[in-house]
Amino acid sequence: MKITEFMWPYYYSLHNMIVQFGILLSFLAAGEFIVWLTGVNIPSSIIGMLLLTASLKAGVVKPRHVERLSNFLVHNLGFFFVPAGVGLMNCLGIISGQLLPIVAASVGSTVIIIAVNGQVHSYVRRRLARRQQLQSQTEL
Repeated sequence: MKITEFMWPYYYSLHNMIVQFGILLSFLAAGEFIVWLTGVNIPSSIIGMLLLTASLKAGVVKPRHVERLSNFLVHNLGFFFVPAGVGLMNCLGIISGQLLPIVAASVGSTVIIIAVNGQVHSYVRRRLARRQQLQSQTEL
């Protein structure tokens, strides 16, 4: 099939998305391989994301190589939770017996996360302010 001038932007866009999907999938596969090789108890998707982050920071992968598909996936993230929600509804009978511990753990962990996040934020702001103050003193 010959690609006409009218079809070229669509073909290029689709080709670009497939290449970006291949890049993301290769990092997931690398994470799977590392888990298989080492037997570490960390999800392969997490290892793949760490490898992708390291590659982006090192400049091996440029943001433009994965940006379009990543934006698409983030904008449609809600759809990925539908199967989990349906599965949760199917297990509602099992979950209802443990509702109080589940709610307590959810609320407790949320409070702890907010408190730790606030402390880390305050610490980082103090450190940055101190660093800026030292820099301004050395410039004088």
